[in-house]
Amino acid sequence: MFERFTKDARAVVKGALECAEGARARTVGAEHLLLALLDREGSRASFALAALGAGERKESVRRALEEARRRAGLSQAETDALAGLGIDVSEIVARVEETHGVGAMSGDRKDKVWWSGRPGFGKDAKEVLEKALRVALARRERHIGDEHILLALTVRPGVPAEVLADHGVTLASLTRVLGGPGEACA
Repeated sequence: MFERFTKDARAVVKGALECAEGARARTVGAEHLLLALLDREGSRASFALAALGAGERKESVRRALEEARRRAGLSQAETDALAGLGIDVSEIVARVEETHGVGAMSGDRKDKVWWSGRPGFGKDAKEVLEKALRVALARRERHIGDEHILLALTVRPGVPAEVLADHGVTLASLTRVLGGPGEACA
């Protein structure tokens, strides 16, 4: 599949790997793909993010992803659903971090000793990359660009899609900016 990736899409995959390594994560997740997309310049995805105003709010997106990571990857919708059951995720995070240190629920504790190997791609990141292929095919495009990865992130449920939507980046808004069919991507 990677032979169909453009230079920009390959740079996103490489950047996601570097983000995961920098965070000392064991796997590359969908959030790492989003972080790598935020760092791109001069590509179709960076143009789309800038056109939708998310380019100016990169730090806000990063903070939202970090907050979700501290909640053990729970989306705000999942946190709200648990609150409806009387479970205060913020209180749980605070208690766990009080006992085990900041980042204990995310695996980001700085006192942990990790193995020296490279992180592999997690299920969510693999699903995003597979979805990027399907998005490109639905748009009748031969190669997978970084814009297809961005589109795939908006249609796959989870923290990255929620954070993007909170910053005005949805499948509908991206389809308007990038052009092409949007319905077939979902």
